[in-house]
Amino acid sequence: MNFILEEIISGLPDMKEMVALTLRLVIAMFLGAVIGAQRERWGKPAGLRTHMLVSLGGALFIVASSQSGMNSDGISRVIQGLVTGIGFLGAGAILKLRERREVEGLTTAASIWLTAAVGVTVGLGRLGLAIASTLLAWITLSWMSKVERRINQKHASMEKDS
Repeated sequence: MNFILEEIISGLPDMKEMVALTLRLVIAMFLGAVIGAQRERWGKPAGLRTHMLVSLGGALFIVASSQSGMNSDGISRVIQGLVTGIGFLGAGAILKLRERREVEGLTTAASIWLTAAVGVTVGLGRLGLAIASTLLAWITLSWMSKVERRINQKHASMEKDS
């Protein structure tokens, strides 16, 4: 039984480092929640929990890699694998509707991809950049949909007139 306890304790960083790492993970979850809450509010399939988990996962991959002693080349490979894997998750959010010949879910896929990038950025300790990116993403998702609707309404009325 002592072996198990020693194994668990040996992997723990000191208290100051543990607080800093936990804070990064919590911040990553919070920033993912900001983007996810916006998607949830609009009734999109990937909402609050999905975006929180994607951001947390991105941060965890980076924090765990750096804690294991990986150099920047190794962390770069982790990021490359993460970006590829998130692409598959995003692809699952995309749906082609045959009847209407439309593709749906591209914005949700892009928000999942961006949320992973935010998590990676937090994991790398670039909190200001992650916060700025989250704010820009929220603005894009919230305000640009209104701009798109206006453009589409004008386009539809122009087609009726011609």
